[in-house]
Amino acid sequence: MSNIRWALIGASTIADEWMVNAIRSQPDGVIETIVSGSAERAREFAQKHGIPSFSTDLAAVLADPAIDAVYISSTNEKHLTQVLAAANAHKHVLCEKPLALAPDDAGQMIEACAAQRVVLGTNHHLRCAASHRKIRELVTGGALGTPLYARVFHAVSLPPHLRGWRVESPDAGGGVILDISVHDVDTLRFILDDEPVEASAMTSSGTLGGAGLADGVMGIIRFRKGVLAQIHDAFTVPYASTGLEVHGTTGSLFARDVMTQRAVGEVSLRTASGTETFDIAHGDLYVTSVAEFHRAINDGQAPAATGADGYRSLVTALALTKSAETGEHVRVASQFGR
Repeated sequence: MSNIRWALIGASTIADEWMVNAIRSQPDGVIETIVSGSAERAREFAQKHGIPSFSTDLAAVLADPAIDAVYISSTNEKHLTQVLAAANAHKHVLCEKPLALAPDDAGQMIEACAAQRVVLGTNHHLRCAASHRKIRELVTGGALGTPLYARVFHAVSLPPHLRGWRVESPDAGGGVILDISVHDVDTLRFILDDEPVEASAMTSSGTLGGAGLADGVMGIIRFRKGVLAQIHDAFTVPYASTGLEVHGTTGSLFARDVMTQRAVGEVSLRTASGTETFDIAHGDLYVTSVAEFHRAINDGQAPAATGADGYRSLVTALALTKSAETGEHVRVASQFGR
């Protein structure tokens, strides 16, 4: 088995805390270099993680035939140019969410990677959680009859070291909807095996959010098969637990502490027969994500979340944003849907 040799684009917190380990946990995963706009940041990142080289020159790194794949975790406004450059250099691309800041940009990424026959994945890690995969199995398997409603609780306290552009920079794609709600959308799409068609939302700002950025949102998403889903996301809630519920005609699913990067949480099903709590074989979400991305490269399988998945979560998040701005229900665009 030949190695898959990676370049990291962006010396980010997520790369530092999760993705270096996720790539190196693969039997064929090797990190060759780190690229950052700051030479000092790239050098420090490389030294910390024992990466053999670092660079500020993305074009030179992409021109290196030793690189097979790139992981992009730069700020959101950089994703478009970096993904297109990687695709044109025939590198496989795993990009952080949101895939882009505009639907047309995400569409360009999908089309460029398809044209160059390289894999494009969106790093929606939550669908790689064993808890969410168990929920999907139960929902799609009919364990709660016909799904009617869903609720997502994803209000957290954004740590100081993660604030910065997320609460200060609209141009970088800051704000709670593109940072957290986009995850909720992908998770709901995954567990319901369905597509959003309409969104409505109200936002709050001012506690953390600057420059008009929302730091809290409550929203409603209507899905094609009829499910109404409620989301509550925030950067400003220090003591709430996260969770996910799905309510159907014959049962209700309750998942606690599952909207998190960590491999934790519990899932239970309540029906006329009583309450059943399931044993969940938890594992590192990012390790699973990279393992499936490697299988996509080696075996032609789809990655855990495709470019189209990234597009669908983005357009729904943008519909929530538009609804909050206009006070109207907003239809969700259907391109790259099922």
